[in-house]
Amino acid sequence: MAFTLAACAEMLWRDKPIEWRCARLQEMGFLVGLWNWPAHDIDKLIASGARFSIMNGYLEGRLADDTGADMLMASAREAALVGKRLGVARLNLHGTGLGDGGRPSVAEVATPLKWVKALDTLNRICDLAEELDVIFTLENLNLPVDHAGVPFARAEETLALVSAVNRPRLRLNLDLYHAQIGEGNLIELCQACLPWIGEIQVADVPGRCEPGTGEINYGGVAKALKAMGYDGPVGLEAFASADPEKALEAFRQAFTV
Repeated sequence: MAFTLAACAEMLWRDKPIEWRCARLQEMGFLVGLWNWPAHDIDKLIASGARFSIMNGYLEGRLADDTGADMLMASAREAALVGKRLGVARLNLHGTGLGDGGRPSVAEVATPLKWVKALDTLNRICDLAEELDVIFTLENLNLPVDHAGVPFARAEETLALVSAVNRPRLRLNLDLYHAQIGEGNLIELCQACLPWIGEIQVADVPGRCEPGTGEINYGGVAKALKAMGYDGPVGLEAFASADPEKALEAFRQAFTV
């Protein structure tokens, strides 16, 4: 197997306690992704024995204005300290905080001045990451379906920011579900992003379920990733179309190359 596989615990077995889900993913050989860590008992997550690939690296704040950046820095510090307790490999960021239904807390247009501010904020994030010995990722999102109004959402924008900062403590969380909806051309996108990828996340389109339920040829994507030398983590951030364990096995099969 070329890749380390992970799955988002909060999207699977949604009738089960979160620590049960984490333990089951560990039993099945997957690392665990988390979203809303403040909703969970951190001690129970640790006791589950799970290994954590990625979690939300902030609770509030924005990249591109002074007040939002200060909020983001304080929130990212809090998240990083929790992440260190859990042994999380990567702490995830977006262009702005997300509210109910994934809508932005503050919808905005990324003007040239906001790009400059976003780069400054991400350099501050890297300074924090060096201080605490952690890694942050910046995730692309899609605007047409799930996250209208989020600035710096497209993969071409997150790539531009991370490559411009170009510091090892800031990587891309390249989400191919979002990229397919917003941009397409996934294999060439992976190639362009390759030097800065920290994690790749996947779900099929439409429906945001496991590989094989929609239009994306994830087997072909997996072969292309292996051919280009990517051997990092791939996370399933998807709902199960039916049985979660069958969904996980479909994901494993697609990325076993």
